[in-house]
Amino acid sequence: MLLLKMAYVQQQLGHYPAALLYLSLAQARQPRVRTWRQMVALATQHRLVGYPATWQQELRVQAQRYYYPGLQALLGGAMVGAVWLLWRRGPRGAWLGYAAYVALLGAYLHWLRPVPAGLVARSGAALMAGPSAGAAWLSTAAIGDRLPVLGRQDIWYRVEWQRKVAFVRASDLLVVE
Repeated sequence: MLLLKMAYVQQQLGHYPAALLYLSLAQARQPRVRTWRQMVALATQHRLVGYPATWQQELRVQAQRYYYPGLQALLGGAMVGAVWLLWRRGPRGAWLGYAAYVALLGAYLHWLRPVPAGLVARSGAALMAGPSAGAAWLSTAAIGDRLPVLGRQDIWYRVEWQRKVAFVRASDLLVVE
């Protein structure tokens, strides 16, 4: 709640990058469609990229909201299943079913995990084709642009930009996980 209040205050003061940062922190902590819509409205007003206003994104937000409770339930089921199979010395078919359940759990962990996002913290941040100052320049990001973070290499973050991989200096990006 405090993060949302801080975002509101920053928005009223006209500091949209700070408002987006507080909204992103609130969204990472407790994903809500309403918070996402507020971020989209603010980003649209300032012509920022990385804030899709689609039903698929709202579905992703709902999935993120229930990610950890769902993970706890699946892990609890895996533990109960393993104890039951070991205690009852289950037949081969039961073990195959358990293996399929664990594979489902792995798919849940892989495809639904939260992806860290980076907010551009400095105007004129360069997006480069490689992790070096000598790499080809791709574009310039505006302050407040939201870029999915794919990894880190030295002082560079590997980000997704226009469905391509780009690199931005770590000092130019605030990562929200």
